[in-house]
Amino acid sequence: MPDPAQNVPKPPSGAVIVVGRILAPYGIRGWVHVAAFTDPKENLVAYRPWLLGDAAEERWQPVTVREIRPHGQGFVASLADVHDRAAAERLKGRLIGVPEAVLPEPEPDEYYWRELIGATVTGPEGVVLGRVESLLETGAHDVLVVRRQDGTELLIPFHDRYVLAVEEGVIRVDWPGEAD
Repeated sequence: MPDPAQNVPKPPSGAVIVVGRILAPYGIRGWVHVAAFTDPKENLVAYRPWLLGDAAEERWQPVTVREIRPHGQGFVASLADVHDRAAAERLKGRLIGVPEAVLPEPEPDEYYWRELIGATVTGPEGVVLGRVESLLETGAHDVLVVRRQDGTELLIPFHDRYVLAVEEGVIRVDWPGEAD
C-alpha cells in the first residue's frame, strides 16, 4: 500500500506522516490547490486532522478543513481562518501531515512506502545488496530504488517473483545477476 510518492520529504517525526502539499491559491476567497501523496489520492479527503508543516521545521500546526473537493489532478480546499488570496498565498508549499495513528493498518503482505524506505536489501543468502533509497510507481507495480555501497542504483520490482520476504527493516530478494 504505497503512500507519500515521489519527491516527498520524510516527515520530521514518526508521529506525523506527510500526505500532501499545498500548491497555490485558488480564487480570491482563500481556497488552495492541494496535491495528494496518497494512493489512491482520494484517501487524502478522509484523513483528519490535517497538520501543516514545513520540510525544515519540526512544528506542525493543526488546521480545520472546511471543505475539500476534486479539481483537475488534485483537490481544492477551504481551510478555517484562511479567508482571502493573500492568506492562501502564505500557505503555498506547506506540507500536509496527519498523525500516524489515523492511517489504516495495511493488509497482510502490503506495506506503506515509508516502511520500505531505508530498509536493507539482501540476496537469498543474506549478502547485502544495498538500501532502499526510494520507490517508483510504474503502474504495473512499484519498483525499489536500491542504492548500492558503490553509489550505483539497482531497480528491483516490488513483486513476489523477486521479493522473497520483508522483515524488520530487511527486504530479501532473488534478483537475477545478484548471485550470493
